[in-house]
Amino acid sequence: MMRKAELARRRFLSRTLAAGATLLLAGCDKLSRTEWFPQLLGSAEKLNQTVHHLIAPRTAMAKEFGEADLSPVFPTNGTSDPENSDYRAWAANNFADWKLAIGGLVEQPGSFSLAELQGLPARTQITRHDCVEGWSAIAKWKGVKLGELLQRVRPLPQARYVMFFCADPMDESGQKYYESIDMEDAFHPQTILAYELNDQPLPVKNGAPVRLRVERQLGYKHAKYIMRIELAESFENIAEGKGGYWEDQGYEWYAGI
Repeated sequence: MMRKAELARRRFLSRTLAAGATLLLAGCDKLSRTEWFPQLLGSAEKLNQTVHHLIAPRTAMAKEFGEADLSPVFPTNGTSDPENSDYRAWAANNFADWKLAIGGLVEQPGSFSLAELQGLPARTQITRHDCVEGWSAIAKWKGVKLGELLQRVRPLPQARYVMFFCADPMDESGQKYYESIDMEDAFHPQTILAYELNDQPLPVKNGAPVRLRVERQLGYKHAKYIMRIELAESFENIAEGKGGYWEDQGYEWYAGI
């Protein structure tokens, strides 16, 4: 009974804070230009992260489901077909020539083809995707554990964040879609780079060739169309330096549920 209450409280807090960020994006630009409102959002995010850590260790596993629980359809949101000439060329060849580059604060930068990723130890999990827009869906994902992949490039001690750079088209400022998580989430056993959805190759509309699954965070953290990974000590030199495309627009960086 206590476990259910804790989960309900955690989801309520996360979704309440996410809704606050959504309201900001929807038109509260006057508030965003005040000194006190951004500080309020920042303090709320810290509270969310602190409470989350108190009631559920970061090593706790997200709930997994059975085949009978699968949703009939896994929705598509955001970009469904990147307007990127390189990406479309790779997609036309079933990503046979695509490679995932991994660099930054690592001892041994490398690149991995889709076939190489598929040849590494895989994890399959059936989990629920919770979107900040209000919908949820349960799907089966298969992919390589991100921690397993990072071990092969040997992160340097000062690496604090894993940055994901995607094929989504540039926005008006010239910034491509990106996202980030910390090293603790990167090495969580349920954090994978998924290349299959419901026992089929990951469709383009859902992020092919690989997408991030970080199961204990809200859906906007699950970056699609990943092209490059970089380990970094901070976000300072990337866009607005808040750790992700949506975070630069006002969303929380930490979106634990």
